[in-house]
Amino acid sequence: MPFANVNGLDLCYETHGDPDGEPLLLVMGFTAQLIGWPDTFVSALTDRGFHVIRFDNRDAGLSSKSDGPPPDAMSIMVRALAGDTSVADEVPYTLSHMAADAMGLLDALGIDTAHVVGASMGGMIVQHLAIEHPHRLRSATSIMSTTGDQSVGQASPDAMAALLAPPAEGREAILAQMVEGSRALAGPLWNRDEAVVRSAASYDRSFHPIGSAFQLAAIFASGDRTERLRSVDVPFLVIHGRADDLIGVSGGVATAEAVPNADLLVLAQMGHDLPAALTPQMADAIKGIAFRP
Repeated sequence: MPFANVNGLDLCYETHGDPDGEPLLLVMGFTAQLIGWPDTFVSALTDRGFHVIRFDNRDAGLSSKSDGPPPDAMSIMVRALAGDTSVADEVPYTLSHMAADAMGLLDALGIDTAHVVGASMGGMIVQHLAIEHPHRLRSATSIMSTTGDQSVGQASPDAMAALLAPPAEGREAILAQMVEGSRALAGPLWNRDEAVVRSAASYDRSFHPIGSAFQLAAIFASGDRTERLRSVDVPFLVIHGRADDLIGVSGGVATAEAVPNADLLVLAQMGHDLPAALTPQMADAIKGIAFRP
């Protein structure tokens, strides 16, 4: 599996589809690996003319892991929610650094401009890309994400508990916890058999729970992007599920309202997941924003 040296990190990545197709970078979410993008989703994009790159963020999958003790993510979250902006100077990295990682990967691959699609935390990173690196983007899609404004996109208590639960001990217990965690976050199209396969593949490829503290700190230290999103001038699509209990649909609506001329696709049966049944509709929408005249 190839790696690219980016910003002093080794980022693991894969490419799919015709190299002469439209370059499209997939940015995954909190603690998730590149395989978190289902193969069916990737295939739907390659079938629509995209050359797809998916990669592991820092502190996830096979990419580089941070040295030293993890930050106190809960303290950073509390302080950030109270309006303390100084936390951005105290964390190992922010979402802006992760956006720079994505740009560095494109540089390493010799790609000047690309379409970018991000899910959850990946959607937040895509928003930073649109704000900070607009000249590198052909289009941007933010899926099941939010602006950083804490008054929108709130999680239900059960969903937040599932996300932040400390890991169980032993492979079988951890896998059971992962499956039930996915059920708590997903919408009505969740499939247990698929979740079992995905959880085992994720655990066996890389299990690095300490990375969650680094990434969570990055999310909360990065603050509210709403006002900066108002200056975005790239074709922009927001996709969100009405059944999303982790990042409520108001987060997606707020994102679309902040970005001028953004398109919004709300899917009634989608939770905080990428259901196979909805993949064609999402892929068509991504193609639509990417190839808009």
